[in-house]
Amino acid sequence: MAEDLVKIEGEKAIIYAGLFPQIQALVGDESDAVANFANVAAALKEAFGFFWVGFYLVKNDELVLGPFQGPVACTRIQRGRGVCGESWDKAETLVVDDVETFPGHIACSSLSKSEIVVPLIRNGEVIGVLDVDSDEIATFDEVDALHLNQLCSWLVTVI
Repeated sequence: MAEDLVKIEGEKAIIYAGLFPQIQALVGDESDAVANFANVAAALKEAFGFFWVGFYLVKNDELVLGPFQGPVACTRIQRGRGVCGESWDKAETLVVDDVETFPGHIACSSLSKSEIVVPLIRNGEVIGVLDVDSDEIATFDEVDALHLNQLCSWLVTVI
């Protein structure tokens, strides 16, 4: 998997490429989704020092907070609301350079400045999202989008 991930050169891509074998080893044969989501969130936060990394899972037609690393977070998010809800609704990755400019942004923390949200899609259905926040403007780019999409595509096959 790591070999496929070094498609875009740069320091971030190298970190992602080194991180994925570690994540695969952490997940290993573990079948518990909560344990796997928790370790993935921790690995991403440690590797990059992101402000907040976590998962929201679709339950009863809303996103419910799952395993995360960082300060306290919003517990429930409606479909189409905020960056997470819109990513879920559109079933696509959203990169937001400045969350203050995103219509309907949900401010769980005023310290969050930029964000990437990647949907977890299994059998054509969004089952959750990976949400990553930074306390700096314009942290995320196509490198993050590529690698986090590949991570999430793989993750839904093993949870």
